[in-house]
Amino acid sequence: MDFPYRFAGDGITVRTGYEDHIRDLIEQLLFTRQGERLVRPALGCGLSDLLFGPLSDDVAAAARSTIQVAFHEFLAAQVELRALDVRAEDSALLIDIAYSIVRTGQEGRMSLTANAEAGP
Repeated sequence: MDFPYRFAGDGITVRTGYEDHIRDLIEQLLFTRQGERLVRPALGCGLSDLLFGPLSDDVAAAARSTIQVAFHEFLAAQVELRALDVRAEDSALLIDIAYSIVRTGQEGRMSLTANAEAGP
């Protein structure tokens, strides 16, 4: 199923390919707050919780560490984290991720922004 969950024009659940599913998992992991998922309360990085104070290199380093731990804990069976760069810029955290999909070996890259004004 695709994320976010939705229906196609014919009323059937929208499906996605495995590579897109992995991208969806990564995005969900980064922007889910711990405790937000009822069945998996430890899941998530809660990046939005870091955005309510002044952003600095220390906040970016904390986010980087949190992301690395979350990848190892929740996605290690599906995704190998190759490179991670997190930097604070104005009121946002800019996140660049390079990864490979364990099952297929396919390489992927994502650039995400966690923004204090608008959320993820």
